[in-house]
Amino acid sequence: MQHLGADGAYAGQLITWLAEQCRWVLEIVQHLVPVHTFHVLKRRWVVERTFAWWGGYRRLSKDYEVQPAHSEAWMLVAMISVMVRRLAPPPKRRKKSENLLL
Repeated sequence: MQHLGADGAYAGQLITWLAEQCRWVLEIVQHLVPVHTFHVLKRRWVVERTFAWWGGYRRLSKDYEVQPAHSEAWMLVAMISVMVRRLAPPPKRRKKSENLLL
């Protein structure tokens, strides 16, 4: 990872700390309109979609793990599973009526 996106709540010292310690660029997504109106923020849907994917995995649906490294490992397993399903989707099943014709 080299480029991260974060909510406006994470602005401040985190930007300089990540740049110095990890050499990462942290992009803060600011609200462009008042809070009371709905407006899609740039790249925020990517994070929400990823959290939704993780919610489908039992070990990631709640915070079961004690060690942060264990949670990170399960997140990697979940994302590998998502990537494998995208690269090699399961074959389409034939309908029963198609089987009768053969």
